[in-house]
Amino acid sequence: MEEYLLVTKDLTKIYKDTKAVDGVNIHIKKGSIYGLIGKNGAGKTTIMKMIAGLATPTSGTFEYTGFEGSTKEAYSRIGALIESPAIEPNLTAYDNLKIKCLAYGIGDKNYIKEKLELVGIPNTGKKKAGKFSLGQKQRLGVALALVGDPDFLILDEPINGLDPQGIAEVREMLIKLNAQKGITILISSHILEELSKLATDYAIIDSGRIVEESTNKELKEKCRDKIAIKTPAVSTAIPVIDRLGFKEYSVVNDNTIHVFDKVTEISVLNMELAKAQIPVESIGIESSDLEEYFLKVTGTIPGDRKE
Repeated sequence: MEEYLLVTKDLTKIYKDTKAVDGVNIHIKKGSIYGLIGKNGAGKTTIMKMIAGLATPTSGTFEYTGFEGSTKEAYSRIGALIESPAIEPNLTAYDNLKIKCLAYGIGDKNYIKEKLELVGIPNTGKKKAGKFSLGQKQRLGVALALVGDPDFLILDEPINGLDPQGIAEVREMLIKLNAQKGITILISSHILEELSKLATDYAIIDSGRIVEESTNKELKEKCRDKIAIKTPAVSTAIPVIDRLGFKEYSVVNDNTIHVFDKVTEISVLNMELAKAQIPVESIGIESSDLEEYFLKVTGTIPGDRKE
């Protein structure tokens, strides 16, 4: 049985007359990298603020089931980078971390060096943080969030605005933190294609509501090339599919079958169904990449308004 770190129930946040978050239910497994995907303005940041204790829900609840003690006590096990990194631009990376460490009662110089090495910026020396590249600033922001050695890391759009190399570097860093340190990560983005390279689980959010929650495997299954068969005779079509040697297929509903293997043999399948006098309303190959799937389930173009 899966062990959940965090579960929300009907989590809602209303600002004046606007429902920023509307009855959200998400389930974050311990040790997972959970991707919260949605266009800008969908409610991602608001959800993160509530579960990090930075905003009070209007209604609904959330519970850190993976931590002992109260939710308030669980906040000490959380590191967060929400909106922009809280960096002092006139200080070095080392001094930025030193201030945070002092607040936590940590005086070990090696501790700071370890965190800088962990996020991949060990050699910035006396360079002021204000002169860092965007990727370096994001890495420093993550390093600050890691002070106190949290078990749960909340990252709001950490790859936003980065060039391809910067995105790849941040992605590798997060995979490393998850694999080597066992840190559970909640990461938001409006770029599903990028999240798919590191996330193990997803929630797709649109206009403050969760449209879909799934694992990475389930999501990729939905985006595979497949033969989509529409027929009112699903039960009699299955033996034909079996006889032809198709192994990977699923019955979607009372009149739809998806066949995932040997998709190039669609004409053979169509002919054999006709020979068996099975009525076929439609048959064809369906395919979509992850971004197309995102557009399909939300009906919008990601990135068209601010949060």
